[in-house]
Amino acid sequence: MMKIEFWLILCLSIVTATAQAEVPPSKQLNAFIDKMVKLHQFERPALESLFKRVNIKQNILDTMAKPAEAMPWYKYRKIFLQPSRIEGGVKFWQTHAAVLQASEQQYGVPPEIITAIIGVETLYGKRTGNYRVIDALATLGFAYPKRSRFFLHELENFLLLTQKEQLDPLQPKGSYAGAMGMPQFMPSSYLSYAADFEHDGKHDIWNNPADVIVSIANYFARHHWQKGQAVAYPVAAEGDLWKQGITPGLKPEQTLADLRRLDIYAPEHLNEKTALKLLRFEQAEGQSLWIGLDNFYVITRYNHSPLYAMAVYQLSQAIKTRYQALKP
Repeated sequence: MMKIEFWLILCLSIVTATAQAEVPPSKQLNAFIDKMVKLHQFERPALESLFKRVNIKQNILDTMAKPAEAMPWYKYRKIFLQPSRIEGGVKFWQTHAAVLQASEQQYGVPPEIITAIIGVETLYGKRTGNYRVIDALATLGFAYPKRSRFFLHELENFLLLTQKEQLDPLQPKGSYAGAMGMPQFMPSSYLSYAADFEHDGKHDIWNNPADVIVSIANYFARHHWQKGQAVAYPVAAEGDLWKQGITPGLKPEQTLADLRRLDIYAPEHLNEKTALKLLRFEQAEGQSLWIGLDNFYVITRYNHSPLYAMAVYQLSQAIKTRYQALKP
């Protein structure tokens, strides 16, 4: 393995000398570099040279102020439950059916869920992001105090993974929040869950759909996906008592008995001990009520938003219905 100093200097030599330094000197930057030097044996001069080529992006800060998850459900849903995204999911499944089947056998996560994740995240690899990952993470780490700690941790992990995978840290691109590749893994998720389908020593979530599929499956399995179990069900309610059942958090901690006390009607086949979470989704007129089960909660571990999880679930069902209809 190359020494870290040589690796950084080699990568930096590729970059043109016209790149502007946008990360201003600060105690925070110095503290970050100190940490990388002391904890991970990076070379200070190489890191200082690197950050002179990293840019703070104002448009990233602007985007963070208006996330899509702030939309009402009926608008958010329209982004993802489109015929083109459903058909794209069917084509992705058809193309990668063998890998999806092998992944399901190993991890227990069904093809439609993995396909829908990729569809929601990057439109099956077509929209993986145009920001340099290091710019995104540095911008949010050094210029977005609200979540600085989180993004500096991700910046630390990004430098570690580029060193591990022998990547130029100025080259990988991703989302405005630093999410990478077809599955939009954050660097910490990459280091923890990225998998190697062909066992060739690479974990290529940018260009290899097989690695992407098993990486997502591994992520879900490690977050306790329940094989063969349901994700969510729509429910109905009488009156307004149901509003008392809308509580903070996403973890399923309610029971059917709790719902009955609120005049909510759930599917009769559910076990009395099933853990569930009552959820409401804003429609153009009124609300729709659902209960999320353990697998719904697992989807929210990928993105901590009930809107996101419901979009993934409903897209997965639409893709599965269409895929099965086309099977000979």
